[in-house]
Amino acid sequence: MKTKLSILVLVLVIGAALSACGPSSITVQNQPGPRTITVTGTGMITLTPDIAYISIGVQTQNASAKDAVAENNTQAAALIAAIKKFGVEDKDLQTTNFSIYPQQQYDNTGTVTGITYVVNNTVYVTVRDLTKLGDLLDSTVQSGANTISSITFDVADKTAALTQARQAAVTEATKQANELTKATNVSLGEVQTISYSDYNAPTPIPYAKADLAAGAASVPIQSGSMQISTTVTIVYLLK
Repeated sequence: MKTKLSILVLVLVIGAALSACGPSSITVQNQPGPRTITVTGTGMITLTPDIAYISIGVQTQNASAKDAVAENNTQAAALIAAIKKFGVEDKDLQTTNFSIYPQQQYDNTGTVTGITYVVNNTVYVTVRDLTKLGDLLDSTVQSGANTISSITFDVADKTAALTQARQAAVTEATKQANELTKATNVSLGEVQTISYSDYNAPTPIPYAKADLAAGAASVPIQSGSMQISTTVTIVYLLK
């Protein structure tokens, strides 16, 4: 009986020692994060385009690949000369495509009757004087151009307009923040983050082959207007 009592006491002592040496448990309470308000503003500026980009090309076809290329070279040279007469400099002319490929010819029964070689030469033109654009297009058509894919209008320097759009976007976002905090009886604190995105894509205008056949003295072109916009998102602390 004494032996059993001694063993029981020893077990209790060891248990108490292990309990005293074991890891402590600490409970950490999460602190609430700072109160913030997020607002978004948009600024938009309307501009009048002052520059145009055009893809103008010459397409020729011939049963002889050599003759098709020769015809294309002649018409392409005449096209470039016609463009330069309107003051377009070499830096504003860039060849973007030159290709030649065979095209099978068929009769009414679907039988292959021969092969025609098609040659394309496309030039990307930057026109900086829009008052000459209509006459330039008419002149290129008369010189041999028979493909014009599109005309894209843009503004050469949008730096100042982008600055105005961003300032307008910040002003609108700040106005929203002041209105909301006033309505909820809180005060604005410091700005935490600012992010923004600009959108100023140029305006493309389709220009179909049907337009080339019109043969007008001057092709009627309207550049219209374009808009650039900036969206700003601001995160403020709340007091």
